Amino acid sequence: MKLYNTLSRTKEELEPLNDKIVNMYVCGPTVYNYIHIGNARAFIVFDTVRRYLEYKGYKVNYVQNFTDIDDKIIKRAQEENVTTKEVAEKYIDEYFKDADNLGIKRATVHPKATEHIEDIIEFIKILIDKGYAYVVNGNVYFETAKFKDYGKLSHKNIEELQAGARIEINEEKKNPLDFVLWKAQKPGEPAWDSPWGKGRPGWHIECSVMSTKYLGKTLDIHAGGPDLVFPHHENEIAQSEAAYEQPFSKYWMHIGYLNINNEKMSKSKGNFFTVREITEKYNPEVLRLFMLMAHYRSPINFSLDLMEQANSAYERLLNALANLKHLANVCKDEGLNEEEKKLMEKFEEYKKEFEEAMDDDFNTADAISVLFEMAKTSNANLSGNSSKKLVEYILDMFLKLSEVLGLSYRGVEAELNDEEILALIEERQKARKEKNWKLADEIRDRLREKGIILEDTPEGVRWKRV
Repeated sequence: MKLYNTLSRTKEELEPLNDKIVNMYVCGPTVYNYIHIGNARAFIVFDTVRRYLEYKGYKVNYVQNFTDIDDKIIKRAQEENVTTKEVAEKYIDEYFKDADNLGIKRATVHPKATEHIEDIIEFIKILIDKGYAYVVNGNVYFETAKFKDYGKLSHKNIEELQAGARIEINEEKKNPLDFVLWKAQKPGEPAWDSPWGKGRPGWHIECSVMSTKYLGKTLDIHAGGPDLVFPHHENEIAQSEAAYEQPFSKYWMHIGYLNINNEKMSKSKGNFFTVREITEKYNPEVLRLFMLMAHYRSPINFSLDLMEQANSAYERLLNALANLKHLANVCKDEGLNEEEKKLMEKFEEYKKEFEEAMDDDFNTADAISVLFEMAKTSNANLSGNSSKKLVEYILDMFLKLSEVLGLSYRGVEAELNDEEILALIEERQKARKEKNWKLADEIRDRLREKGIILEDTPEGVRWKRV
């Protein structure tokens, strides 16, 4: 299995520190608002990476933090006249609602910055003692010039970074690239006691502290959005390796940018979408499918037209699943004939192709193409006369590979097996036998209103969602 490492700019063989365990840290949201679809792409992609690693037999220790103290959280609390804790707790709850809807599994641990203040203070003490950090007026800064490898993740030297960085002027810093580890309290802001006075942690320090606390001093995979390469992840490397004198993470994974109608997403441009807004219009799994239909490192363009295409694609998968479930109920438990054995071998090839795509830097785009080939082949070759063993084998494979991508087709089972719907279908069949065509047509119309379309086939009535 190979993955692209931002640090080396090459695809590398995945060789975790422990053969059977992958320790993975993903930078989580700053909880002051609903997550937007750019956030969602990262969370969906790395959830899929985790799922595939687990599918391959690894135990994945997956840590995703919440930044629950930050300038934006403080501003939102002041605007709403509530505490920062109330703001953070509200949007952590909302995050979980969106994440659950998108099929994003809960992390092994979801640590919060405010619950690790003592750990953060101890980490900063180490950096001060080793000469990498300095104190000015209650603020503590990391001195980037002291860390000789600064810039190795973004592949730039300090002079290049200074020239290109948008860093606000701060006369307290020895160097414009120096970054804050501890912020002295400002009037009206929440604060904690520290050896340097009341204050709160900087943004970068929390991830170094929480990742090493739960996963060890060297991680296997550290992941996040493209905007985090510099300065956030660059600063994490500097402070972590300065403190512990060993590599911080073996592999660094970053997604490509997400644009809206070929423009950068921005509230000022009016093209800013939250996950909540999109999933009110579309099944959340359609958004998930959309995000995985491109390779994770490729830029992706979001538009409602493209979402409609993803919705149609999702319906094709749903209909294939509905057909497989229907056949699993009606087919007889008979042995496989030669043609069916060949078809089973064909699906083994599909499984191999799926795994080869995912083994090659988690190429979900090609993996999804395999799912569609499976759907097409099963629709064309299976009927009510097929062996139940073959149908169940294909159904099981389809569901397992879909699950790797986080597609569980939630709600399909309930809709297809709803007692009321089944009763209506039975009632319609009875009406047709009695040649009561008017009643049969009325029942068909009622089912259509419920999103169910009937197909009368030689094997009996089939139904599918619209």
